[in-house]
Amino acid sequence: MPWMTINGIKVQYRDGETVLAAARSGGMEIPSLCFHPGLGHHGSCRLCLVEILAGGRPGLAASCALPAAQGLVVEAGSERVIQSRRMVLGLLLARSPEAKPLRELSEKLGALEFPPRPDTRGCVLCGLCVRACRAVGQNAINFSGRGRSRRVTVPFDLPPGDCLGCRACENVCPAGAIKVVESRGRIAILPWQSELETVCCSKCGAAMGSRPQWESLEKLFSPSLLRAGLCPACRRRLQAAFHG
Repeated sequence: MPWMTINGIKVQYRDGETVLAAARSGGMEIPSLCFHPGLGHHGSCRLCLVEILAGGRPGLAASCALPAAQGLVVEAGSERVIQSRRMVLGLLLARSPEAKPLRELSEKLGALEFPPRPDTRGCVLCGLCVRACRAVGQNAINFSGRGRSRRVTVPFDLPPGDCLGCRACENVCPAGAIKVVESRGRIAILPWQSELETVCCSKCGAAMGSRPQWESLEKLFSPSLLRAGLCPACRRRLQAAFHG
C-alpha cells in the first residue's frame, strides 16, 4: 500500500482516501465537524486543517477534502494549524455556544473569544443537514445568502412540500440546532416550519414516522407488509408467532 507522512509518522492509505480518513485509519485524531462518512467531504468547518510541508502545494488545507498521495507530508498539530483551529473554533462557538462537540473541543484545544451571534439559531453552517436531505432524495432545505447573511433555510421561507419528516437533518446536526416536536399525532420540524401527520402502529400505537415518509417507504418495500400498519416490533412478533 502507498504511504504518506502525518506528524512525522508514515501512514498507509487506500486509493481514493483523504488525509483525514488515512489519519483516522492510522489511529490519529483530527477534529472535524462537517465530515460524515456516509455523506462525503464538504470542507466547510475548517476544523480539520492540516499544514502541507511537502508533496503538495505548501499551506493549510482541509484534510477531509485533501486526497492522500504518495510522499505527501503534513502536520496536523503545527503552531500554524493550532492557531487557525482556535480561531475557527471561536467563530463557531460564537454561532453556537451550547453545541456539545464545540465545547468539548474548546476545553481540549482552547478557542479565541468572539462576540456571540444571537441571530444564527445555533447553526454552524456545516451543511450536514443539507447533504443528508439531498442523500434521501428530497432537497427540501439548502443554503441561502452569502457572508454574514448565509443560513440554511427552505425555499422562500415557506413550509417545504418536499419534507418527509424523516429527521435525517436532526440526526446529523452536530450543534443541536434542529428542533423536532412530536405531539398529538403530528411531527413538527421547527426550523423548516414543517408540520406533518404521524403514522402509528395499529396494534401497539407506537409512532412509526410521518405520513409522507410512510408513503415513500411503500414505494420501496412490500405494500402488503407496510399497509398492515404494524411497527417493526409488532411485525417481528407476528412473524415469530406465524413460524412458531
